[in-house]
Amino acid sequence: MNDRIDSKTLKELKDIAPEFVQYSEDILFGKVWSDPTLTLKERSLCTLASLISIGNTEQLPFHIQLAKKNGMNETQIISLVTHLAFYVGWPKAAAAFNVIKA
Repeated sequence: MNDRIDSKTLKELKDIAPEFVQYSEDILFGKVWSDPTLTLKERSLCTLASLISIGNTEQLPFHIQLAKKNGMNETQIISLVTHLAFYVGWPKAAAAFNVIKA
């Protein structure tokens, strides 16, 4: 299994949705994340911005850690959230900061 995948979450899902887990491993974290068109850091930036924009804080902890592994530092992540506050809404940014703080 790819080391970028949240293995605990996928293990839990594998029992009820094995094909979903397979798609996550092979397509999302296999082909999509390994496409050299964007760097891993750029992909993490896009992913964090997308999750924050739609208010999906459940997956933020995993993707914040992944972003750090991919070269983003905490200052850059905080700057991203502050920037997004003006475009996606203050409450979504505040929710993201609560995840970062935890």
